[in-house]
Amino acid sequence: MCPSPTRRHHDRADPVLLAEDQAMMRGALSLLLGLEDDLEVVAEVADGDAIVPTALDHRPDIAVLDIELPGRSGLDAAGDLAKQLPTCAVVIVTTFGRPGYLRQAMESGVRGFLVKDRPVEDLADAIRKVHRGEVVIDPDLAAAALRSGPNPLTDREREVLAEARSGRTVADIAGTLYLSESTVRNYLSAAIAKTGTRNRIEAAHAAREHGWI
Repeated sequence: MCPSPTRRHHDRADPVLLAEDQAMMRGALSLLLGLEDDLEVVAEVADGDAIVPTALDHRPDIAVLDIELPGRSGLDAAGDLAKQLPTCAVVIVTTFGRPGYLRQAMESGVRGFLVKDRPVEDLADAIRKVHRGEVVIDPDLAAAALRSGPNPLTDREREVLAEARSGRTVADIAGTLYLSESTVRNYLSAAIAKTGTRNRIEAAHAAREHGWI
């Protein structure tokens, strides 16, 4: 999706990119952030695949990203931004406040992580702090992450489970990931054992709930 037209730039305003797939939520956040004298939403996208190209075009100081987006997730895009536009700090704002997601975000270089039920004033304040070089994390989620154990899944097990989420067959998963069917079954068996579930669908669900995939 193409970014919306660039808004009028305020003097000394920090440029912000906003990625949110729900049009009403995206519009509300853009409007409310735009009321802040020192912030300006210079681009909005609804698709994860558009985040990096739009950021490279508009060069924002801050990217505010949802996690669940069509195309690439906000977490994947955050890792890409860290490599391709390291001057752009990332703040994740999501409905899914899961410890596993927080760990993935921190590993991707994310500087802020908030859940959507917090006031918009908290988001504006977080953007300012992140722009100053601070790290801002929802305190309840930070405490939950400390209590939760590390992700037990390997990268390959995560990839296989992510493909299994939609009910794809072993043959389909093998073809997509360029693996043999026996290798896919081995990864699925290991993931099922690690998640303490009975089948690959339950394992994928459990991994998603923990933010491991």
